[in-house]
Amino acid sequence: MELRHIRYFLAVAEEMNFTRAAEKLCIAQPPLSRQIKDLEEELQVELFVRKPHALQLTEEGVLFRQYAMQIMNLVDRSTEEIHEIRGDLYGTLYLASVEGSAPRLLSGWIAGFEKLHPQVQYNLWNGNSDDVVNRVMKELCELAIIMEPHNAEGLEALPVFSEPWVAMIPAGHPLAQKADSPLEVRELLPYDLIIPSRTSRLEEINKWFAGTGRLPTIRCRMAHMLTAYELTRQGVGISIYPAASGSLAGYPDVCVREIAEPAVTASYVLIWNKSHQLSHVAKEFVDFVREQAGREQQWA
Repeated sequence: MELRHIRYFLAVAEEMNFTRAAEKLCIAQPPLSRQIKDLEEELQVELFVRKPHALQLTEEGVLFRQYAMQIMNLVDRSTEEIHEIRGDLYGTLYLASVEGSAPRLLSGWIAGFEKLHPQVQYNLWNGNSDDVVNRVMKELCELAIIMEPHNAEGLEALPVFSEPWVAMIPAGHPLAQKADSPLEVRELLPYDLIIPSRTSRLEEINKWFAGTGRLPTIRCRMAHMLTAYELTRQGVGISIYPAASGSLAGYPDVCVREIAEPAVTASYVLIWNKSHQLSHVAKEFVDFVREQAGREQQWA
């Protein structure tokens, strides 16, 4: 068994698709399939259940993934420490993020960190909060940025940024006529709303309307704000998302108004798994972010 077999296995186990894993590894699919088959023959077990349109880890595959991740962590850390003897910070930082302001924050941190430590490499992944938290808990990435709230136990969370919520309103809508003024939630009661899909978001938004004695009309729940924005453009409803969604407004047919009553904000946190010992490069990145976050905590 060689290290490449372990790397190939972990790529397939992450993507659960040979084609995507081959693309990620920059190799052709047939050689990748052959390498995985060789690994299974050496271990004398099947690591994957192969179905017509899906892969699934076997019980042996789940166990081997745990050991494979530990092996690669040891390889990465030994490489880092050897380079650090020479005074270099070296390694690959596995990061994940949600939408909104997270990509902007993360890219800014990476740009600043890269100037200090040019030998560090980055592997980035994007998804919704639940998927991102799942990746951190399964140690598929070391650090991630998500929006509160999160209810996963075993996470460390560093507050890094907050921004107001806004309403994206179709042009020509009655509420679009006051584009330069803040919006009160009671003004939204007569209209259909599009909101984030997380259950915690629905509960949070319903609480905003507690003082009105009524609940809002939720027409659609979407995980991705770009889709919500396009639905707004088509007049399906008013989208309620964090302020970063306003940066999507590149068309004159959408008006963005900040929600000011009640004063509500979306908060971002950098998270990592408490039970996972961070690599040296991840620890340095957390320290760097902690310093940067002290300068940029609020929406500008």
